[in-house]
Amino acid sequence: MRPEEFVRAEEFVRAHTRVTAVRYVPEVRLHQAAEAIGLWELTESAQAGVRMPPPFWAFAWAGGQALARHLLDRPEAVAGRAVLDLASGSGLVAVAAALAGAGPVAASDVDRFAAAAVGLNAALNGVRVEAQLGDLLDGDGEGAEVVLAGDVFYERPMAERVLPFLERAHRRGALVLVGDPGRAYLPRERFEAVSVHEVPVEADLEDREVKTTTVWRLTGS
Repeated sequence: MRPEEFVRAEEFVRAHTRVTAVRYVPEVRLHQAAEAIGLWELTESAQAGVRMPPPFWAFAWAGGQALARHLLDRPEAVAGRAVLDLASGSGLVAVAAALAGAGPVAASDVDRFAAAAVGLNAALNGVRVEAQLGDLLDGDGEGAEVVLAGDVFYERPMAERVLPFLERAHRRGALVLVGDPGRAYLPRERFEAVSVHEVPVEADLEDREVKTTTVWRLTGS
């Protein structure tokens, strides 16, 4: 992304969000939006009608909240280790990893607004996170000792690309942790549960106001 595009993306994030604490992880503050549909339309307008992904970066999703809470409660999982937060969105999980003592921390996403949000949210919380804009799913997260993914199994096409990536990272020795609130495409037989959380969420984004959300560790096929 060119510098001027990044500046415009940051301006957009600031203009359409407000800074609030994450409900289940109050140690972290994020630029968060009040509602999704209107914001999604605005992102496409800002891109001259180009189809854009939903503004996942503007909300603290259940999987990310649970995973962030897990890291802050158990910092030994990431402290002093290189971390990659996959499909980072707002950067909530990456910020929590950095607060837990991880380093270096990278946050990957394909949405330029997400990359901007990651930078703003990292600065807001006084931590250092490298925002990586692009699709990493053909690789294995090379260099990351811990690979984190909050709420990535919400649709089949995404799951079919994410799982092989996570398995390649696991095979080369990375610890792989996933936060998931019961999405349909998580292959639970390949994971073991490490913590369970009752996460408050926005009712208009989910089917209820509290989601039972599990942090899973990938154990392999």
